[in-house]
Amino acid sequence: MDHQIQVVRMMQDYIKDHINEDISIDTIAKEISYSASYARKIFIKHLGMTPAVYIRRLKLSKSALKLRDENCQILDVAMEMGFGSVDGYQRAFRREFGCNPKEYSTSPVPIWLFTPYLVEVKERKRDTMSETRNVFIQVIEKPARKVIIKRGIKADEYWSYCEEVGCDVWGLLTSIKSISGEPVCLWLPKHLRKPVTNEYVQGVEVEPDYSGIVPEGFETIDLPDSTYLLFRGEPFDPDNYVEAIGEIWDAEKKYNPEFIGYEWDDMNPRIQLEPIGERGYIELVPVKKL
Repeated sequence: MDHQIQVVRMMQDYIKDHINEDISIDTIAKEISYSASYARKIFIKHLGMTPAVYIRRLKLSKSALKLRDENCQILDVAMEMGFGSVDGYQRAFRREFGCNPKEYSTSPVPIWLFTPYLVEVKERKRDTMSETRNVFIQVIEKPARKVIIKRGIKADEYWSYCEEVGCDVWGLLTSIKSISGEPVCLWLPKHLRKPVTNEYVQGVEVEPDYSGIVPEGFETIDLPDSTYLLFRGEPFDPDNYVEAIGEIWDAEKKYNPEFIGYEWDDMNPRIQLEPIGERGYIELVPVKKL
């Protein structure tokens, strides 16, 4: 079983690195030195869809962000993503997101982008994490803003949130243009929680006067301009994300902000960014002047 998971992860990594190319199961199988039939079989077993469906959904989601953020032609996007025709691309886009790509590029609305689950290799490469690693800390200012969030009931961290609310929330949040460039995870202070809702939520930061669509089941909260200490670890192997997060949590516990004239601020949420290996794990902890 572990061997199969390693092979599926190799396939996912190859697809991610070559998503702008014309990818087929034969191409992937040749790259990882397995037969196409075996590669396809275990991919379906562990991810619940064929490689072709996985690739198409990932290409469509990537194209949607391109349409949202860039002034580009539908034809150019369709060809860049490897669709044989504009008509085929438009039909696929509508089936996936329920709207026409031209309409979406003119007036983007929240859509459920495909954010694939990366199968976890259980034997993490612990030896790739050196004994001495740096944590970088800097003071940053965040402006007043709204955050569109999805609440749960009991969740207090990522996995319990996914079990309760669903991991696909991230795809919808990613489709909403953020003033910070990406969705965020928040540990809400008590005054921002409701009597029967949880501490940990996922959301997207938008302008304080945001008047766009708030998806059904979501709501907005207002956050004031505030100061944060940004803790960032060194780049890490994706399979070592647990250790990378632990590094930052240990650093936060040990750090005394009084050294630089601040104290912890329990009136603003702590913020977690998506763990991305190339940039290092990042958290933002609120502080205020002494």
